Amino acid sequence: MTLIDDNFLLTNEWSKKLFNDYAKDMPIIDYHCHLSPKEIYENKHYQNLARVWINDGTAGDHYKWRLMRANGIPESLITGDGDDYKKVEAFAETMEKAIGNPLYEWTQLELKRYFGYDKPFTKKNAKEVWKKANALLSQDDFRPRQLLQKMNVKVVCTTDDPASDLKYHKLLKQEEHENGFKVLPAMRPDKAFNIQSDKFADYIQELANISEIEIKDFSTLIKAFDQRYEYFSSLGAKLSDHGINTFHFAPASLSDVDAVFSKGLNNDELTAHDVDVYLTALIEALMRINKKYNWTMQFHGNVIRNGNKQLFNQIGADCGGDSIGTQADFAQEIMKLLQHMQAENNIPKLILYSLNPNDWMQLASGMGDFYGDGIDEHATKQKLQLGCAWWFNDTRRGMNLQLQMMAENSLLGNFVGMLTDSRSFLSYTRHEYFRRVLCNYLGSLIENGQAPADIEVMGKMAADISYNNAHEYFQFGDVE
Repeated sequence: MTLIDDNFLLTNEWSKKLFNDYAKDMPIIDYHCHLSPKEIYENKHYQNLARVWINDGTAGDHYKWRLMRANGIPESLITGDGDDYKKVEAFAETMEKAIGNPLYEWTQLELKRYFGYDKPFTKKNAKEVWKKANALLSQDDFRPRQLLQKMNVKVVCTTDDPASDLKYHKLLKQEEHENGFKVLPAMRPDKAFNIQSDKFADYIQELANISEIEIKDFSTLIKAFDQRYEYFSSLGAKLSDHGINTFHFAPASLSDVDAVFSKGLNNDELTAHDVDVYLTALIEALMRINKKYNWTMQFHGNVIRNGNKQLFNQIGADCGGDSIGTQADFAQEIMKLLQHMQAENNIPKLILYSLNPNDWMQLASGMGDFYGDGIDEHATKQKLQLGCAWWFNDTRRGMNLQLQMMAENSLLGNFVGMLTDSRSFLSYTRHEYFRRVLCNYLGSLIENGQAPADIEVMGKMAADISYNNAHEYFQFGDVE
């Protein structure tokens, strides 16, 4: 069998037909990623394969970095200032050991789809790959915007701090028609969540400056956030994203929240309960604002971040030092939050992700308690979603499990599908990977007599999950 052939991951005739006729050529909506809007706007040629594949300055692919470290590669050839070719060679050496890891398959897909190279990537042929890829990267068709066009990407949602001026989003908005795709901001207020940081007060002042609202207590903090939501909305934003890591529901009075907020501004010592009080109040307030602006809120939880403190101090965040969290009552605490917000009819459209798959059944079943819009006259279809198989679960096994959980506990046909969560412009083959897994799952249901042997019905489901549902759910609109 050829490596990554036309039938890759497709194990029955139904899956092949669903993928080739209904899913493969659907456009892409990447509703959560970490691409740089500056890089998209400037649209510069990549210097070489290492700069687009391994790292370019501070940005890079921590999936690759983790495996390279596991293979004993020195940091100079991962995130450091080592020779670029030697970095690619070191990655090739690592890939020889990575069979069975999804990164191995993603790498082969990237080589095939972007560079037309379909041999197994090894240290022996690293030089061949290096020369072929670099020759193509020097061409205009391989700049960031052109790579997005090549993969039929229609919407890219970046990850942006509330205090950002969104300079490059404003510039890109003017060029949407020419580009054929939208680059939209998505708010990620992690710095406002980190009340224990000794830089918290400085950040709150930064937020006050850009919103032109004096932040002196929790209420004025929320006024500043509302202003930023309004500004982001003016540039097409429709989503917020929250790396909450752990969560404990701790409702409190406004005076108690103000007291905790004041301690954070003064860099006073905070108890664990103090932090829970502040985070609960902030998340509730942001849920109300998301509902007000008809945004979709995303919670990414149960994560151990920056577990390797030495690595964090040396390189910084997002460098491959994170792992799966073990908060056993994570889903239960989220349900307490939803119950509280449902009582005031303020649950926005919401996507819940947990890095720990042990939470998925609890989240999926719990969300079923809140699918309706309560007293609203106009219900929202699949208002709550079980987020796609995320990060360490972004595998064939993880995707199959998430699809099964969504199907068994809700309506799979309403699922908004895949995202890249990536910093790499070469990562859009992950959508192909997901669509192959999806179509194989649907095809297997048909084979087992669990779904109708009706290609139009099942084909529509494959196309909807690949693109149409996200287009309808988020309401980004089309490029004019």
